[in-house]
Formats: sequence, C-alpha cells, structure tokens
Amino acid sequence: MASTRLDPIDRKILAELQADGRMTNVELAKRVGISAPPCLRRVRTLEESGYIRGYHADVDSHELGFEVQVFANVGLASQAEADLSAFEDRCRAWPLVRECHMLNGEVDFILKCVAPDLSSFQSFLTGELLTTPNVASVKTSLVIRQAKDAPGVPFDVLEERLAKSA
Repeated sequence: MASTRLDPIDRKILAELQADGRMTNVELAKRVGISAPPCLRRVRTLEESGYIRGYHADVDSHELGFEVQVFANVGLASQAEADLSAFEDRCRAWPLVRECHMLNGEVDFILKCVAPDLSSFQSFLTGELLTTPNVASVKTSLVIRQAKDAPGVPFDVLEERLAKSA
C-alpha cells in the first residue's frame, strides 16, 4: 500500500488540505501539530512526490449557468490500445466532458458532462460524441439531483486500514 510510506503527519496534512486547500501554512501546521517550516517542507515534498496534484476552487456549475449534468456510457467498436488512447485524447479536448473513466464490463467509458442547457448537450452528443470514430454506442443518463460530491479519498477509512495492518 503506497500510503504506508507516509507517516501520520503527512496523512493528516493531506486530509486537511483535501478539506480546505486555501488555508495558510501556519493554520495547517497548527492543525497537524507541527511548526510552520517543517510543515511547508512536507507539503512541498508531497507535491513533488505526486500525492498533491494541484489546488483548485470548487466552482458551483449551476451558479454559472450550467444547468445540465449527464453521464454518458460509451461503448467502442474496438478496444485496441491505440483506439482507447485515441478516444481518451478526444475526451480531453471536449470542454463539456469534465471526467472520463475507462471501465471494465459492458461499457468501455463513462463520461461526466456538464452543459448550459439540454440543447447544448444534445448538440455535443449528436455533433461530436456520436460521430467520433470507433464509437459504437452511447447511453446517457440525465442527473436529476446530486446527493453527495466528496472529493479525494476517505482518510478515516485509510487510517482504519493502517491501524488494522499495524
């Protein structure tokens, strides 16, 4: 398990930053129980090691006029690595596609899409996604309501697993 290379303070830093990435280093140091200089060194090491991939604001899409969220299940005609990579490249280029995950099972990919309105999504669906080479099928599900949107990982579960393995 990769997390075993991290000590409890590193894991606490990650949990605190995941909950609030805007806090100052002084506040972070206070929350994890160390002084500010070593805390900053640890954060920089976590960034350089790839545990922290970046920082961003959690923007409310509805407040900005993006009223439609859709999950699209995409089946490809070919699952050759070159075809999978080509599809992933296309997904990265589409602004409405916010997440793209390759799956195991009946569906090859699931895409999370946001759009200002249904007609914008429909235009993307018929003009882009369905006309993409190698796309054999697309089934969409319109999100009615979101009950949970938790970022990252559940650190309490991680700590529980580590305690059991110790």
